[in-house]
Amino acid sequence: MCILFLSVKRHAKYPLIICANRDEFHQRPTEKMHIWPENNILAGKDIEAGGSWLGLSSDGKFSAVTNFRLATAIAPHKKSRGHLVVGALEQLPDSEALIESSISYNGYNLVFGELDALKCFDSINQKTHDIEQGFHSISNGALDDVWPKMAHGQHLLEQLISTTVDIQVEQLFALMENQQKADESELPNTGLEPHWEKLLSSIFIVSPDYGTRATSILMVDQQGNVEVYDRGYDAQGKVTYAQAFALNASTKRFEQTR
Repeated sequence: MCILFLSVKRHAKYPLIICANRDEFHQRPTEKMHIWPENNILAGKDIEAGGSWLGLSSDGKFSAVTNFRLATAIAPHKKSRGHLVVGALEQLPDSEALIESSISYNGYNLVFGELDALKCFDSINQKTHDIEQGFHSISNGALDDVWPKMAHGQHLLEQLISTTVDIQVEQLFALMENQQKADESELPNTGLEPHWEKLLSSIFIVSPDYGTRATSILMVDQQGNVEVYDRGYDAQGKVTYAQAFALNASTKRFEQTR
């Protein structure tokens, strides 16, 4: 996962809206979002390492991970961060456990928790933050970093939600497919070559080798029911599949609706 935007208690019908893009190398084998029968979670699967980037459990827990972009500090022998997502869906971790285990992983942000009480753990700074009421963006740096695409997407989401009563999922997908790149003077310095910093500066990334592979939209209503919309993309940024799921808060059962 490369970027998430969240609206918490800002829309009358949907007190929680999460919009997320997964950016990855196109050759990395992946299963699209589906219901995992062994633990009854809804998530995509990284076939190479076995974990996920974003998911939802049938009892209403959410989890997603973004990698910290530290080009000079990647240790290839460490565990896949995708296992953190699955683990947090099976059992919510506490801050002490996350701090203790973080040495086994390259840097990450982990968003996790019950849908009405999300938190974010920053493994580089060893801090857990409550995700409070308002608009939030989480990408590949610290929570208090404000990269251009984070600020841009958060502004677009705030503008959409503050002016739209009957919000449509297509409006949220359009936000997540925004390819506007930052000016060179605004690019973050994360140790990558300038052309990579420029490529990665848009919310939606298109290139032959690396780009946005999937977008997931979660909309949680006042009763706790969840609508989940998921799309996949090819190396040209074209949609390869579109599907939808629902989680009924009363029955705690997933249903594929499209």
